[in-house]
Amino acid sequence: MNKAKSNGRMPRAKGIDTATYYTPKECAKKVRRIVLPTANRRIVDEFLTILNMKEKFETHDVPIPNKLLMFGPPGTGKTLTAFYLAARLELPLVLVRLDAIIHSHLGETASNVRKIFEYAKASPCVLFLDEFDAIARTRENNDEVKEMSRVVNTLLQCLDEFEGDSVCAAATNLETELDGAIWRRFDTKMVYSMPEDEAREEYMDLLIGEFSCDQGVRDLASARLEGCSFADIEQILLKAKRKAIIEDRALSLKDIEESHHEYQPRAALVAK
Repeated sequence: MNKAKSNGRMPRAKGIDTATYYTPKECAKKVRRIVLPTANRRIVDEFLTILNMKEKFETHDVPIPNKLLMFGPPGTGKTLTAFYLAARLELPLVLVRLDAIIHSHLGETASNVRKIFEYAKASPCVLFLDEFDAIARTRENNDEVKEMSRVVNTLLQCLDEFEGDSVCAAATNLETELDGAIWRRFDTKMVYSMPEDEAREEYMDLLIGEFSCDQGVRDLASARLEGCSFADIEQILLKAKRKAIIEDRALSLKDIEESHHEYQPRAALVAK
C-alpha cells in the first residue's frame, strides 16, 4: 500500500466538505486501547495480510479484497476498526458521515457520492463511510423517497468501479435495511456485538492501566458492567476515575456503581 504524507489537514477535495481527515499517526493514537473479538481479529488480520501480498494474488489472478462492511450496535468498535486498518496500512483515514451528504435535491446527493469515491481512487486512503444505511437502504418498499433509488444505483456503480490502493470501509447499525445488491458488493463483512466477559475484562484492564484500585475491583466491576458497550465502559470508567481523583484515593467499586447509575447506558440490557 502507498504511504500518505501526514500533514494534519483535510486535503482540498471538492464535494467532500463534510469529511474528516485523520493522518496515520492520529489513527494509531486512537487505537491504543482497541479490543477486537477473536473472530473479527482473525478477519482483519487476514484482510491486511492479503493487501500486503498484492503482487502474489495478482499472479494467481485472485481479486484483492478492498471493501469491508461492519454492522452491529453502537459503541461496539466499528469506527475504531476503521482507524485500526488505517494505522496498520499507514494510510490516512477519510471519515464521511453519509447522513450529512444527503441534499434536498437528490441529484446533488448522487453527485456527492461520486465525488467521495473519485477522491479515494485518486488519493490512497481508508475511506470510512459511517451511517452507511443513510443512502444504502433497500430500493424495495422505500416509502420515504422513491428517488433515493438513483442514489443507490450511483453507489453501486461507485463500488463496482472502486480500485487502486484505497480501502472502503462502511459501518451501519441497521444492516437488515441495506439494499441486497449493496450487501453483495462487500467482499468482507464483520458483525459486532456487546463485549463478552473476556473482551470486557481486557478492555477494562487497558482503560484502568496503572490507576490505583481497591482489591478485587476489576473483577467486580467487569461483572457490574455486563451488557455495556465498549463506549459505555469507557465513559463509566472515566467518570469513576474522576471521582477517585477528587477524593485522592484508589478507584473503588462504589465509584463505578455510582458512575454507571449516573451515566445510564442505554445498551446495558443485562446489567446486574
